[in-house]
Amino acid sequence: MTEQHIPQRYATNPAQIPGMTTQDLRDTYLIPDVFVPGEIRLTYTHHDRIVLGGAVPAGGVLELGGYPEIRSDYFLEHREVGIINVGGTGTVTADGEVYTLVKGACLYLGRGIQAVSFADAEGSDSGEAGAQFYLFSAPAHTAYPAALVSPGEGTVRELGDQLTSNRRTLNQYIHENGVKSCQIVMGVTELHPGSMWNTMPAHTHDRRTECYLYFDLPEDARVIHLMGEREETRHLVIADRQAVISPSWSLHSGVGTSAYTFIWAMAGENQAFDDMDAAPVTDLR
Repeated sequence: MTEQHIPQRYATNPAQIPGMTTQDLRDTYLIPDVFVPGEIRLTYTHHDRIVLGGAVPAGGVLELGGYPEIRSDYFLEHREVGIINVGGTGTVTADGEVYTLVKGACLYLGRGIQAVSFADAEGSDSGEAGAQFYLFSAPAHTAYPAALVSPGEGTVRELGDQLTSNRRTLNQYIHENGVKSCQIVMGVTELHPGSMWNTMPAHTHDRRTECYLYFDLPEDARVIHLMGEREETRHLVIADRQAVISPSWSLHSGVGTSAYTFIWAMAGENQAFDDMDAAPVTDLR
């Protein structure tokens, strides 16, 4: 069997942004092909040593193994992972324990679990209609119990206002007052019909890297994702089921040409959800 590798994205700093072209920005921060049928497709970013990607069983069984880039015999030897299903119903098997994930469900697996595999649920359609698992992993110093959370069973927060086009429902799954982890903070935000803005006013997390996965976006729609420092902003045009890396120094916000849903996931120095530095609209350039 050919040895599997994880493509790497090296850490960047704000001074690089002014000289970057659109293609430079996309090559550095955008992950365009997260979900590939029949594959586990991962990316390693040196920002907080996060690994993120997708697993699409497409009627088969996919096993999450070790990779040279993480220097481990098995994937969770020194790591933890949050998994959210954005497709049809599927199963994740972890050391013999089978977890069924409907669309929007979140599964946390802690350090030390050796055998992890992904499959479509029995009787469900395979391929594009089947399960699509989004994975977000960070280094872990201890083991916490596996936990499965169904949609709507996390900490639900209603945010924003229809008058400012950012009415949204935020579901916190893995966080300091929810599912326990070493580093990971993870959840799903769904914009209400007629709302297009997420996280505006924008903010930064100076002690955490955050990654977004945009999904439930129509094929002909896009999200304009804002990034960079508040006085030196840039943007990425993002399609359905594409992910973006947001370093700790970068603000993150976006507006869509239609409503959409996104997974937010963070890793870094602390797990306080509200530990953020505001970037008022009047400060943006």
